[in-house]
This record gives sequence, structure tokens and C-alpha cells, in this order.
Amino acid sequence: MRIIAKSTLREFWLKHADTEQALKSWYQETNKSIWKHPNDIKAEYPSASILSNNRIVFNIKGNSYRLIVKINYDYQMVWIRFIGTHAEYDKIDATTI
Repeated sequence: MRIIAKSTLREFWLKHADTEQALKSWYQETNKSIWKHPNDIKAEYPSASILSNNRIVFNIKGNSYRLIVKINYDYQMVWIRFIGTHAEYDKIDATTI
């Protein structure tokens, strides 16, 4: 999968140092993955939430943080749409962000 954009993750972990290792691991694992369907993601990340509009919510660092991505399975592209604390996540509409 091609991830757009790692800089978003880097900016976040510079502000929230406790997320650096978890986000780097997620990036490396996702970059090597070939996901054709949401079930492929659930097999690798059972706690991930599958939303409408090809959006996936990943729990980061024991569910302290949330990462929302939008995926185009045909082109193997992942766009980072949101990363934030659980409280920040609760204030947004994850299906439209």
C-alpha cells in the first residue's frame, strides 16, 4: 500500500512522543501490505473499525489515539484523514473527514 502522507504521522508523533513507535510500526506494516478488501485489514488488525466510504479506524497505542484512513483498494493507496486522541476523535464524523 502507498501511504499519503508519512509527514502527517511524523508531525503528530513530534507532538505526542508516546505514539512514535506505534505509528512507525503501523506505517511499516501498512506499507508492506496488499489489502484487496476490508476483511484483509480485519485479519491483520482485528480491532480496526470498518466504516463507510472506504474509511478505516485504527486504534493506536492501546486505543489512546485513533487513526482514520481512506483506502482505494484498486490503486493500493491509503490517505491519512485524521490522527488524534480518543477525545478528539469523539468530536468528529469519521465517515466524512
